[in-house]
Amino acid sequence: MSSPTKNVIGRVERVRFPSLGVKGVPAKIDTGADASSIWCSKIELVDSQLHCTFFGKDSPFYNGKTIIFDKKDVDLTRIANSFGHSELRYKIKIPMEIRGRTIKATFTLTDRSTKLYPVLIGRSMLRNKFVVDVSRGTPLHEEEDERQKRLRKEMRRMRKELNL
Repeated sequence: MSSPTKNVIGRVERVRFPSLGVKGVPAKIDTGADASSIWCSKIELVDSQLHCTFFGKDSPFYNGKTIIFDKKDVDLTRIANSFGHSELRYKIKIPMEIRGRTIKATFTLTDRSTKLYPVLIGRSMLRNKFVVDVSRGTPLHEEEDERQKRLRKEMRRMRKELNL
């Protein structure tokens, strides 16, 4: 019995969210994370519905639209980071297109305004669908380089302040 062919994806892929009306969103592929997350700048529970505004005003993917999910289509989950800090997050399912394949993807909703990539794709979405080749994909090279320069500069300043 042969297993289905798995698509090969890179460490960053451009994805499309038809129900949100956005395409070309850079998504970081993170095999160390179990859950996937998407930037949601406004989340409100109104009666039996979850009102969401995806991305933020500074994002090229922001359109200001409020997407409404019925309570039956929303769940809660606890997300823990590598430092042991955990938080409760809303969890939704929306269609996502990646490398020509459309899947019903589960995302937690969180503020990713300080992150370079507005979408993070974790292991649970990758499992049995994709294989990751870190030499592939469409990373934001210039933005990554600029972020690294800022971090190195900050570390030099901190070392100097601490006389290290």
